[in-house]
Amino acid sequence: MKATANQLDDLFDVIKSRKGQDPSSSYTARLMAKGTQKCAQKLGEEAVELVIAATANNRTELVTESADLLYHWLVLLAERGIAPEDVYAELARREGVSGLDEKAARPKDA
Repeated sequence: MKATANQLDDLFDVIKSRKGQDPSSSYTARLMAKGTQKCAQKLGEEAVELVIAATANNRTELVTESADLLYHWLVLLAERGIAPEDVYAELARREGVSGLDEKAARPKDA
């Protein structure tokens, strides 16, 4: 199997299909059944683990924690009914714009 970014879309489809399924049959279904707060908490935990792996200069852990982070990000999106394409569109909108300019253009209350 060739590893590509398309795997994120494929994984999202699997995750989305688990929403509403029996929580005893799937970790993903169990996580989503617990709601947004739990999904967000798990994403935060994975982010912290990723930071720890990065600062420890542990390449293997950095790769595995990155995969965990992406999975939990997709779970949170699916739980909230947001498609990765929405995020991709936002990234496309920002393409070619200085990060400093993009941040300065955001509403002040955001």
